[in-house]
Parts: sequence; C-alpha cells; structure tokens
Amino acid sequence: MANHKSAEKRIRRNQRRSEVNGARVSRIRTYIKSVETAIASGDKTAADAALKAAQPEIHRGVSKGVMHKNTAARKLSRFSSRIKQLG
Repeated sequence: MANHKSAEKRIRRNQRRSEVNGARVSRIRTYIKSVETAIASGDKTAADAALKAAQPEIHRGVSKGVMHKNTAARKLSRFSSRIKQLG
C-alpha cells in the first residue's frame, strides 16, 4: 500500500491509464482481425476497405504509445502485400 499522497495518486492514475490503453489495444486488435477475416475470405474490395479503416486506428495506437511504430509499419506492409496478391 502507498505511504504518500503522491504514490496514492500515481496508483489511481496508473489504473485509469491501464484501462484506457487496454481499450485502445483491444480496438486495434478488432480492426486487425477484421482485415485478417477479409483477406481470408478472398474478397479484395472488402479487404481493402477493412485495411483503410484499420490504418488510422493503428497509427493512432502508435501516437498514443500502445504500439511500436515498427510493429505498425510491419503489419500494414504485410497486410497491403497480402491484399495485393489477392488480385
């Protein structure tokens, strides 16, 4: 248990940040899963639309610090190349 006021405040702040960041990561995973299912179905237009919807969410995750920029770049690159192969 915290012994100082500042430590108690830090605990409250960390808990709130954890909830917010968890929600962000969950939302990003949902968008990624939608791209994966669209690619698996073989529908290029649906996959392209899903990637266009997921891209800003992934970049937002990078700017908020819940995802590394190289991870985001790698995922987007691999998705785009897989969608290109569907054609």
